[in-house]
Amino acid sequence: MSILEVNSNQFYYEVHGEGEPVVLAHGLGGNHATWYQQVSVLAKAYKVITFDHRGFGSSTDNEKLGRAGFVSDLLALLDHLNIEKAALVGQSMGGGTVINFANQYPERVAGLVIADSLHGLVESADVEKIMNKVRNETKNLSQLDRVLGQTYRQQNPLGALLYQQINSFNATDKSNLVGEYSSEKVSPQALAELGIAVMFITGQDDILFPIDAVRLVQEQVANSFIVEFDHCGHSAFYERAQEFNDSVLSFLQMAGLNPSNNSAHSNASGYVKAG
Repeated sequence: MSILEVNSNQFYYEVHGEGEPVVLAHGLGGNHATWYQQVSVLAKAYKVITFDHRGFGSSTDNEKLGRAGFVSDLLALLDHLNIEKAALVGQSMGGGTVINFANQYPERVAGLVIADSLHGLVESADVEKIMNKVRNETKNLSQLDRVLGQTYRQQNPLGALLYQQINSFNATDKSNLVGEYSSEKVSPQALAELGIAVMFITGQDDILFPIDAVRLVQEQVANSFIVEFDHCGHSAFYERAQEFNDSVLSFLQMAGLNPSNNSAHSNASGYVKAG
């Protein structure tokens, strides 16, 4: 648990485990604590860095930059930790952070996992049509209804309660989040041209970034991968943590990040073979 001074702000971060670095960037409803199900597993094989975006958790945002400060904050953190290159995992809002970071500093990124997100990406006409409908239909929903799938909320009321409790420590929410990640959005084609391994992870019942929109974008990112979870809403990392972790671990090895401990995978017996 550490604090980095970034200009006039306090930037909270944690480092867990040893090995090649993996950075987890949380979404609008979360903070560093949201990743508790990932840290306990990924840190068995990698050095895992979590942090609070400015205005979230224990990080401040005195200038009220919001998203406009996210990329520079992440750069400052990597520089502070002397990390030349890291795999980045971004969930929802954090997806916009890691996408824009990769676009600006591709040499610092070993692999990119975009979870439950299309933030910061250019929307083609067909994707924009889907997303405009969704933005209108979901604008008045509560935070919990937006981010956790109905199946999860019904089967895991305590998990839903814990999510709300973690969210309550944030000074920033949908109503007061300001700023843009960058002056220009990143096209899927430009993302592919960075030469970074990219994987999309999404829930098939995500109401904020519908599966049809994510599939369309993923198809535009040449050589990228997509992992889909059924009966899962907007927070795949939270709702289907075991499968999410195993997917990320497999991707990291594919991207060339050697694990310090090969026993991190769950090898869950409940998985059903495809085909």
